[in-house]
Amino acid sequence: MHTRSSLSPARPGLHEPVLAGIVTALVGFTSSFAVVLAGLRATGASPEQAASGLLALTLAMGLGIVLLALRYRIPVTLAWSTPGAALLAGAGIPSGGWPAAVGAFLVTGVLIALTAAVPWLGRLVARIPQHLAQAMLAGVLLPLCLAPFQSLGTIPLLVLPVILVWLAASAVAPKWSVPLALVAALTVIGVQLGLAGTTIDPSSLTPSLVFTVPVLDPAAVIGIALPLYVVTMASQNLPGVAVLSSFGYETPWRPALAVTGLGTAAVAPFGGHAVNLAALSAALSAGEGAGEDRDRRWIAALTAGVSYLVLAAGSGALVVVVGAAPPGLVEAVAGLALIGTMATAVTAAFHDVTGRMSGAVTFLLAASGLSVLGIGGAFWALVGGLLVRAAIERRRSPRA
Repeated sequence: MHTRSSLSPARPGLHEPVLAGIVTALVGFTSSFAVVLAGLRATGASPEQAASGLLALTLAMGLGIVLLALRYRIPVTLAWSTPGAALLAGAGIPSGGWPAAVGAFLVTGVLIALTAAVPWLGRLVARIPQHLAQAMLAGVLLPLCLAPFQSLGTIPLLVLPVILVWLAASAVAPKWSVPLALVAALTVIGVQLGLAGTTIDPSSLTPSLVFTVPVLDPAAVIGIALPLYVVTMASQNLPGVAVLSSFGYETPWRPALAVTGLGTAAVAPFGGHAVNLAALSAALSAGEGAGEDRDRRWIAALTAGVSYLVLAAGSGALVVVVGAAPPGLVEAVAGLALIGTMATAVTAAFHDVTGRMSGAVTFLLAASGLSVLGIGGAFWALVGGLLVRAAIERRRSPRA
């Protein structure tokens, strides 16, 4: 005779969403933290300030995900703005130095929060032609994506193993290609430190927050904050909504923007540049890999949030090890992490025949490293692309 429990259908276990959440955090963190460090250092952060920014961002992501997952019971996840970090890497140090960059991060957070409170701001960003936003992103990413191959000419024996691991992993386990390339790079760094007899002070491995008083510099606001806001909205927040929608979930748009905007503003004085809805990594928690029961996939997001909080504790050690890397090695890993994103952006930028000229101008301006009046090329790229579009392309018939 069968018991009642033996006749009942087995309830799905928690192992699938929990594992999916852990993978989401590991892939999200390891695949792009080198990009974040490169961006913060390029805008004037000291090693300690860059480490603080990484720690602050990781904490904000973890806490924000936990809050949204518990409140809305859907697999919504957050991330730092990887395209935004790449933009910072090409922006250079503003005239006001690191405090001015921090002020720009603060303005970015305020703009994201205002988008939640003032709907027309979101509609304004959505009206920016997507091919121009993608062309700007592609141009910003180009210098970083060249780094792995430029490093082959300077440190070939160190970079080549990393590239080979990345290629092999891309063929058999694409989502792990960058994390495995990072492991290869850390191995190379460890061997180098061992051969050089370098020792690391254990006390330096503990992460800590470093406060910087923000300075509102007009050039930094225009050259950093506005492009950072646009690229974060267009390349992260809007696609993040689309990814969740593709799995049948409705994103709590305004609450999510409020959490990420206020979170960005809160961590800006500690070096955090931008927090946003996850786009690519969102599929790991919202997809079938998080379990058949769609109503329980929010557990994957919750687990990802908790995992980010755990990873935050180890961020200091990673920064110290990465800081000991030979010049060019970490930049190579960051470039490998962004090749896929750049390929997607280039495709979107030049897909529409009628918009190719404005897309090309935007791409070239963003990649040029142009700086006028202390304002970086990302801003001028959007301005130039919009002018070309208004002067040439809008006059043409769609069928021309």
